[in-house]
Amino acid sequence: MARHDWNTFGFTDQQRLIRDSVLDLLEQVLPARKIRELDRAGEFPFEAYQALAEAGWMALPFAETKGGVGGSYKDLTVLVEAMAYHYASIATAYLTTVIYAGQHIALHGSEYLQKTYLPGIMDGSTRMAFALTEPDAGSDAAAIATRAARRGDSYIVNGQKLYITCAHVAHYLVTVVKTDPLAGNRGMSILLIPADAKGVSIRTLDMLGRRTTRANEVFFDNVEVPIENLIGNENEGWRGLMKCLSLERLCLAAAGAGNTQHVVDYAKDYAVNRKQFGQPITRFQAVAHKFSDMRIMAEVSRLLTYRVAEMLDAGVEPRIETNIAKIVSTENDCRVADLGMQVMGGASYMMEHDMQRFFRDSRIGTIGGGSNEIQRNIIAQIMGL
Repeated sequence: MARHDWNTFGFTDQQRLIRDSVLDLLEQVLPARKIRELDRAGEFPFEAYQALAEAGWMALPFAETKGGVGGSYKDLTVLVEAMAYHYASIATAYLTTVIYAGQHIALHGSEYLQKTYLPGIMDGSTRMAFALTEPDAGSDAAAIATRAARRGDSYIVNGQKLYITCAHVAHYLVTVVKTDPLAGNRGMSILLIPADAKGVSIRTLDMLGRRTTRANEVFFDNVEVPIENLIGNENEGWRGLMKCLSLERLCLAAAGAGNTQHVVDYAKDYAVNRKQFGQPITRFQAVAHKFSDMRIMAEVSRLLTYRVAEMLDAGVEPRIETNIAKIVSTENDCRVADLGMQVMGGASYMMEHDMQRFFRDSRIGTIGGGSNEIQRNIIAQIMGL
């Protein structure tokens, strides 16, 4: 597929190389035919995931002092956008371990946890999932009920998590628990729990989209976790959670931008070759205007996302801007996928074409990582409303 509409203004030569190298690698190890097979089977993209690790991409966001590459926030944004452009779920597979779970260890874990687990994350041998959401605690994260009670040198964990991405293929679960059930968000802690620990059970759920990275239900029944697996300090998990969720939202915005641009390119490749009434359908204003709107939304998503990355690299805290980028990028992804369906007509509804998958995969973006309604609440609160 042509990549000529992808604006790389403001990229360094190294960032252009990141983009092109990742796309070349994924086109080789995860071609469209393979993606369709994995999507139908609901299978994790193990081969592509390991190829990314072997190429060094898992190490990009980790500091050099921790054995990583020490890439900038903008470098990470370029990488995530490129992965999501190729396939939404390979970006999800990467982000779940490296960002959503791995950054908790990198930013707040003890020296023991960092030395023990970061090398495996970077070489691809250790996969992780991040377990926060519960049946009665989604947007209201402070309402989680999963309990970790201290017993000697261990915590005993009981509770349930829901919609946990990639838990079925994870070796470890970075799990948010209550260590003081009466203290609200001041009683939250984060534990690293082996997925195969006695008392842990995982049930895979069926999903509309992102079928290769799957959602799961996780149960903890008197699971014993050694105290050294505490990430950060006891009862201080909320602060670390908020810091890591901010980075998650930047990555969700980058993924949405990559998905959006792929939809534009895919629909364009189809439309310029589709003829009706003796001419390509792109000659009709009704179709051409749809493409104009799609391109506008794709460009706006990218501009807002890269602005957040550049602010972070400059040491500025983009409190409102991160939420805006997540909202705009994920909502534009849904809108552009819907327009792509309309442009392609009946063909878009057929499983042999990828547009139906783009449509399915896009819908989770406005829900996951903090629903866009919650993002709007945060923006309003920062505005003093």
